[in-house]
Amino acid sequence: MFMKKIFFQKIKRKKSGFTRTPKFGVTPKGGGFTLVETMVAISLFLIIVVIGMGALLNSNLLHLKSRDMRSIIDSLSYIMEDMSGNLRTGYSYRCFPTAGTIDMGIPRSCESGWAIVFKPQNYNSITNNNQWVYYINNSKIFKSTDNGVTYTQLNPDEVSIGQSYAFSVLGAEPPPGDSQQPFVIIKLVGTITSKGVVTPFYLQTSASQRTIDVVSGT
Repeated sequence: MFMKKIFFQKIKRKKSGFTRTPKFGVTPKGGGFTLVETMVAISLFLIIVVIGMGALLNSNLLHLKSRDMRSIIDSLSYIMEDMSGNLRTGYSYRCFPTAGTIDMGIPRSCESGWAIVFKPQNYNSITNNNQWVYYINNSKIFKSTDNGVTYTQLNPDEVSIGQSYAFSVLGAEPPPGDSQQPFVIIKLVGTITSKGVVTPFYLQTSASQRTIDVVSGT
């Protein structure tokens, strides 16, 4: 009688859906994820997030460096345009091939100079006798609009000009001693240091004097 009672209890348990509690790490039929599977999935997700954040931060850093570099290059381009534009409309160039005192004498050519003096477009010996000066010293470009009395630094501190003798002037002498139209070549060679990155650069431009400085028929 006792054995019969146990037999019916087993049948009753099977019909009621009663199952034994699964062991740790074993997924029951129709159940969810185990603790181990959940931990592995979270770990993989965190690894992917860390890698993605690293790539995003690196991309943002490169963007900031590129933006700063573009800003500095634009500044240099503006300096070149300023010099070439003022030289083109000016006249009476005087090039200085050796470092020393800048004077406001007669026009003079040179193959490689560290400074150039010229008369601007609005120059007038009576009302406005200020000549302009561009010169390079200690890796910086300076500009003066009052006969070299005061100077303004043009390039930012991140820019270092490695070539001190950047000006070449041809045909500056007045006719009849010279029959070539005055022509200026500006070469800037150096490095840009931005956020720890050093980038070399080379810029060159030229300007021909707009006003005629040659004798007709020569």
